[in-house]
Amino acid sequence: MSVVAASEVLNPLSSGWFLENSWLIPIIPAVGFALIIFFGKRLPMKGSEIGVISMVASLGMSAGSAYQWIQRVGSAAEGQFVEPVIRTWNWWQIGGVNLTIGQSIDGLAVTILVVVAFISTLVQLYSIEYLHGDRRYTHFFAALTLFSAGMLAMVIAEDMILFILGWEIMGLCSFMLIGHWWEEGANSRAALKAFFTVRTGDMGLLVGVAILYFASNEWTTENLGVSGFSIHGISAWALSGEPNSTVILMASIALFIAAIGKSGQFPLHTWLPDAMAGPTPVSSLLHSSTMVVAGVFLVARLYPVFFEGFDILGAGGNLIMVIGAITIVIAAALAFVQADIKKVLAYSTVSQLGYMMLGLGAGAWLPAVFHIFTHAFFKACLFLGAGSISHSASHHSFDMRKDMGGLRKYMPITFTTWVISTLALCGVFPFSGFFSKDEIIDNVGNNGYTMFMVIGLVGAFLTAAYMTRATYLTFFGEARGAAAGQHETEHASDHGHDDHGHDDHGHDAHDGHGPRESGPLITIPLMILAVLALSSGFLNATPFGKSWEKLKDWVEPRAAVVMEVHASGPGESRIRAEEGHHSSPCGSETPKEGVCFAPQLEHAKFKWSKALLSLAIVFAGIALSWLLSVALYTKKNAKLVGLTSRNKVLGAGYRLLANKYYLDALYEQVIVRSVAGPISRAAYWFNQNILDGVLHGVSRTTRSVSSWTYRNIDQRVVDEAVNASGRATKGAGGVVQPVQSGKVSQYGALLFAAASVVALVLVIVNT
Repeated sequence: MSVVAASEVLNPLSSGWFLENSWLIPIIPAVGFALIIFFGKRLPMKGSEIGVISMVASLGMSAGSAYQWIQRVGSAAEGQFVEPVIRTWNWWQIGGVNLTIGQSIDGLAVTILVVVAFISTLVQLYSIEYLHGDRRYTHFFAALTLFSAGMLAMVIAEDMILFILGWEIMGLCSFMLIGHWWEEGANSRAALKAFFTVRTGDMGLLVGVAILYFASNEWTTENLGVSGFSIHGISAWALSGEPNSTVILMASIALFIAAIGKSGQFPLHTWLPDAMAGPTPVSSLLHSSTMVVAGVFLVARLYPVFFEGFDILGAGGNLIMVIGAITIVIAAALAFVQADIKKVLAYSTVSQLGYMMLGLGAGAWLPAVFHIFTHAFFKACLFLGAGSISHSASHHSFDMRKDMGGLRKYMPITFTTWVISTLALCGVFPFSGFFSKDEIIDNVGNNGYTMFMVIGLVGAFLTAAYMTRATYLTFFGEARGAAAGQHETEHASDHGHDDHGHDDHGHDAHDGHGPRESGPLITIPLMILAVLALSSGFLNATPFGKSWEKLKDWVEPRAAVVMEVHASGPGESRIRAEEGHHSSPCGSETPKEGVCFAPQLEHAKFKWSKALLSLAIVFAGIALSWLLSVALYTKKNAKLVGLTSRNKVLGAGYRLLANKYYLDALYEQVIVRSVAGPISRAAYWFNQNILDGVLHGVSRTTRSVSSWTYRNIDQRVVDEAVNASGRATKGAGGVVQPVQSGKVSQYGALLFAAASVVALVLVIVNT
């Protein structure tokens, strides 16, 4: 089925080749993956050139689609619903049900497509130098390329079947990339932990999709001509007033469990920091624009389902807000006790994902999506900056306290890009994070959730504080350990990250040269990302008026009631806007006629008084953290050094954070053992008593049958027959033995006698 522009009956909207063929965007890197696997090792750059070319091509396609989508939106009348560009193909039919696969391109899709393709391209370029000489260089680029293809496929998916396919491809590739240096036990364990933790959440995705299909299929088939797997159809069904409240609530809970696992929300966030065992480019891509964003994208893509299921904008908050708020605070607190710079950034990612979920739960759909957009640039820059430090200054170590310090004078480009991205992450004006994160906090308060707004402000303070601590330990104070040229082979990394895979690769950052700036393949991506971390917020700069709110016009779906109009072509349909209902509050009022694809949401009016309060809190976090860092790490203030060991309350708090709230112990020592223990014991009993019993019984039976066969068949029949044949032969030989005397005269007499007998017979016969 092919669904064309929703309002073309009243006001045709422009499309274009790129929009119509956006399905090629994930196909290109998928083909690139196959080419790298089969031919990569034979190529001059060992397959990395294919990965880079395929991502550049996908980026070009994504940019073309985004440009044409902006034109499409611009050609629509004010308030007119802008239909996604949908193309589908039947690929499986069973029991009268047609399952389709295809694309659905709208503002949300083109935003994420551009971000994913852009970040993936820069990470591929960065990896050429960073992974140079790696023992599995070709396989790394193959997995990295397929990883991006999976995310891109999920983003363009028109139906939940393709969505699940892209979702699971990312899960598989993350397992391969996190465990890239699987020879180290820590890396293998981290890969397995990520795989199984995310799989726990993925069960919710399968359950949720199944519920939605069986609940919506009849309605979507009759009203829209699509199956219950269609994302477009599910969205309309959710806002139609048709769903049973319990059913859609159960579907929302199941789907949100999947989002919790994929996007590292409490309590399934424990896999995300351990995923730092993979190469730094993987950490950058995974934490900025692909894997962890997938859960947030799921909520944003099926927002009508969550809007109705959790009664978003209802009184008292909802599960999405509660989980998001908890995640913001607990992850930010954990970042304070980390010595590994990548783990600080990992917990920062978890916390920022909490902001996105908080925004979605509070009805701030566009600010949450905008934060996905801005966060991708400054978080990718921070991770790649950490990789630059490890690569060229700290002898492949990520330990800030042992092997860093004073690096700003040796690495001016890395330092500058790091500071820009840190200010964006903290939400300092005019950096990009200010426009997106502040808008989330503002809209949460505007929609009546004052307590959650306060939690958002507390999270902003904590973010500024832990990032200031990380910046001070890395770039200020005295150089320590490897940064001072005192590298040791045994302290490369807390968990054996990037020192493995670089063992004998000829990196000479510490071969008598000391810390220095990284090469252009590393610094150029850093500079590009830093520019975007500074400027990308202006795409939706609410402080400067509506004319600056471009992302709102291009991305946010318009909540208009539309009516189905069947076209003359087979399997085609057109949807026209219902006159007089362009501003109907879809979601709070069920349309009497027609359907609605997006709920009506309100936006908080920007006020500088609120923004200045947020900025004051951020600057307070920066100042307080800076003063404490100087006193603790440089001046070694006796009142602060060892304070947690002297004060029981602070010591208990530190141990709680250092042990990550004991969640790993709970999962591994209690839950996993309570489940795996009985299962393993039952399996052992079944093996010993059932399987072994059957095998032993078969063995005994076989042995008895073989013994009987040996005694009766082999010995009495076969051997007796052979022996009888031998005796008969021996007897016959004894009878004819006298004839064989060896005397010629006797042989002549016998010959004469025989001839006489033959002659006598002939005479008798012829008579």
